[in-house]
Amino acid sequence: MKKRREPFTDTQLLMTITICIFVVMYVLAMIFLGGGFLRAQQIFDLLNDNAALIIVSCGLTVVMIGGGIDISVGGVTSLVVMSCVLYLNGNGNPFLSFLLALGIGLAFGILHGLLVSYLEIQPFIVTLAGMFFARGMTTILSVNPQKLAHEGLNAFRGIKIEIPWLGYIAKNGNLIPGRIELGVVMALLCVIVVFLILKFTRLGRNFYALGGNQQSALMLGINVKKTRFMTYLISGLLSGIAGFVFMMHTGAGNATNAAGAEMNAIASSIIGGTLLTGGVGNIIGTFFGTLTLTTIKKIVVTSGLKDPWWQSISTGAMLLFFIVLQSIVLSRRGKSKAKE
Repeated sequence: MKKRREPFTDTQLLMTITICIFVVMYVLAMIFLGGGFLRAQQIFDLLNDNAALIIVSCGLTVVMIGGGIDISVGGVTSLVVMSCVLYLNGNGNPFLSFLLALGIGLAFGILHGLLVSYLEIQPFIVTLAGMFFARGMTTILSVNPQKLAHEGLNAFRGIKIEIPWLGYIAKNGNLIPGRIELGVVMALLCVIVVFLILKFTRLGRNFYALGGNQQSALMLGINVKKTRFMTYLISGLLSGIAGFVFMMHTGAGNATNAAGAEMNAIASSIIGGTLLTGGVGNIIGTFFGTLTLTTIKKIVVTSGLKDPWWQSISTGAMLLFFIVLQSIVLSRRGKSKAKE
């Protein structure tokens, strides 16, 4: 007797849809646009340029799975970048600068978690205030752009992992190996760790239960306040790491660093299958959601539409498409379950 195959959960279904759409979209770009899309370095560049966004999106996904929202992540990332650059330019220690990044992220995560979880203030208001505060503090630290002048860290951030067999032959006949920045490694480690937490730990299951139905979570004996607090703590911690990775990529601090990162992170999470209502989401889906979002922007630029508003229009259209698609899929799925 054959064992009945378990159907996809909502989380797995939406993640699978995102991955399939990304693959189809990228293959079509390879066929019709060619050029850089035919090289593995194009994928590596997407990862290099958006490693910090991937990390921020992971943190935001955790918060959204728990039924919350955090729009301060871009501001926190910007504050971390400027703080670390100024500290390092004052002959600071690179390891201590990483601890500084973690400390700033944790401070915001703890504060937001306490206000939202224990004082029960609306998360949008709390994190909006956090965003304004972080952006303001960044400007106070320095109005002018600051270039990273620390020789040791500049040498370290210049290290790239080379993959010759995924390289390409340049016009002069030389082999250009595929290059991946160290920040991508940190981003992938964050994806793996958060995936393991959500998939295999009790805390991860509590996040889903909290976002699915708070009353049911209480009946199951889950400490709702502590669980919600942990979502913001993780988001703040990952924002700190993202700020350090962002600094390693750009080598400079600016008041406009990570501008719009919170909106891009929300879009990446939604495209990856995370529902704003909570209880549904997957880090792997968020990872591919980030790649999908950045790829569509790259396609728009490669197509000749280089004005910034075309990227905004394409982002908005894609986000709307995925929201509608999610609604249709989950609605039809709900009806089929009801018939059973």
